[in-house]
Amino acid sequence: MTTPRIVIAGAGAFGTALAIALSARPVTLYARDPDIAATRQNPKLPDAPIPGSVTITADPTALANADAVLLAIPAQSLRPFLHDHRETLDGQRLVACGKGIDLTTLAGATASIAAALPGATPALLTGPSFAADIARGLPTALTLACADDDTGATLQHLLSTSTLRLYRTTDTVGAELGGALKNVIAIACGACIGAGLGESARAALMTRGFAEMQRLAAHLGAQPDTLAGLSGFGDLVLTATSAKSRNYAFGLSLGADTPFDPTTTVEGIATARAITALGAQLHLDLPITNAVVALCDGRLSISTAMETLLTRPLKEE
Repeated sequence: MTTPRIVIAGAGAFGTALAIALSARPVTLYARDPDIAATRQNPKLPDAPIPGSVTITADPTALANADAVLLAIPAQSLRPFLHDHRETLDGQRLVACGKGIDLTTLAGATASIAAALPGATPALLTGPSFAADIARGLPTALTLACADDDTGATLQHLLSTSTLRLYRTTDTVGAELGGALKNVIAIACGACIGAGLGESARAALMTRGFAEMQRLAAHLGAQPDTLAGLSGFGDLVLTATSAKSRNYAFGLSLGADTPFDPTTTVEGIATARAITALGAQLHLDLPITNAVVALCDGRLSISTAMETLLTRPLKEE
């Protein structure tokens, strides 16, 4: 029997970490940066060399004929990538690993895959995880979401290791929204701490932010239990409390009014804008998301944002 072959498209920190974690089986890392192939090192993961068993290539033909292609591509870059490689990728099992909502289409990753490549089988890998932890082999649990449960079970076994434990669901909508929306709430929580408003205020933001996540997800047909699991609540707890989270770190800089590295990808910014537009279409009340957009655009100060949230009409929880 042929050993299943995994291809990881995208050699950012998360894609590289997955390649390292899965290196006991045939893995190809599609990396356009020649330095990664030359040094077998991602500068974002300085303590985690890429094992020699991982094939690193910039040849797009390597994306063909895989048992699974993991798309470790930022959410706003996913549609262009699918378009550029549609002939190679169509018909394959494609597992999106980015967390966000497309700013142009307001669609999640699996919907974007289905629209661009009707012959492909879309899936999603999401949940509370830092690339550095995965690369170091620290225990991590994630959600594998796929509408086709048989395919989901196949991917679950293919991508699980002794330190990477996958739980599967068919609720792709809930898993996508949990992974995307928690980034928005993490920005708000970071801004709260950066502005010196305290951990009690952050706890309130996390709790009300989680209610906001649930409200939108339920409206779009997600299963309530999904948001209470790894891809929703679990990811929110990690991302909204650790400076290792890029979204939280960006929020910290907003709150403290300090510079932030403009080359760092902060998925929550575009997602907040997409969700604000979607909420307006659906006539949904999403006050924290709207406040994050206003903060990012410089239309609202931290103190005014908190005052606006705290002076909303009193109601039952």
